[in-house]
Amino acid sequence: MTHAGAMARPELPRTMTAWETVGPDLGRVRPVERSVPAPGAGEVLVAVEACGVCRTDLHVTEGDLPEHRAHVVPGHEVVGTVAALGSGTSRFRLGDRVGVAWLRSTCGSCRWCRSGRENLCPRAQFTGWDADGGYADFTTVPEAYAYRLPDDVPAEQAAPLLCAGIIGYRALRRTGLPPGGRLGLYGFGASAHLTAQLALAQGAEVHVLTRGEEAQRLALELGAASAGPADGLPPVPLDASILFAPAGELVPVALAGLEQGGTLALAGIHLTDIPTLD
Repeated sequence: MTHAGAMARPELPRTMTAWETVGPDLGRVRPVERSVPAPGAGEVLVAVEACGVCRTDLHVTEGDLPEHRAHVVPGHEVVGTVAALGSGTSRFRLGDRVGVAWLRSTCGSCRWCRSGRENLCPRAQFTGWDADGGYADFTTVPEAYAYRLPDDVPAEQAAPLLCAGIIGYRALRRTGLPPGGRLGLYGFGASAHLTAQLALAQGAEVHVLTRGEEAQRLALELGAASAGPADGLPPVPLDASILFAPAGELVPVALAGLEQGGTLALAGIHLTDIPTLD
């Protein structure tokens, strides 16, 4: 069934509250009143229940990433319900619960898209960077890039899975960790602690290296075999490691903790300079 964009629009408010970037020099966001956006062709309008805070949002607001759109609304861990349907849409109905993630759209025709690596598409667009995201009452998303979500998962629990969960899962797969292997996690924020739980459930031996004592305690509570400082060595050589901390100086440290043939995956979109490697 194809739905018209005018459906349900009269029931929507005319304006909404949103948080927009002020500029990289100020490194903050400000609340503003905006018109509720109308979904374009192939898009749905989402009434936001919750939106997580990702470090990439901080990179956008603080200027670590170049500005793609002035006064953009950040936020790409969005959970909400479909409030209006753009023309040509067919995947969702009004009231369906959906998630909106970082990747907003791709060209679908380049060699990266055709090979299943659409995250490398040179014409990719990103939520909260190229287009307004979820720090607002409403946001839009192409229906092909919205995730259908179950109704019984609390919004604040589902939201981090749309970025921290996706990134951690992909990084874990990229390491090629063997069954029952030893995995190191450098940094222990949202993505790392989700990845730790997944790796432990798969039977891995997890070692966490992070600077915060509270994070180290959480790692041990979740079942990590060890937890130590980020710039230290693990107690045993590791089959694979993931660097979640955006600190390039930890790359040589993490490499030194690997067993021969081990793999280090860099999970962040932004990283400070990596020291010269001998």
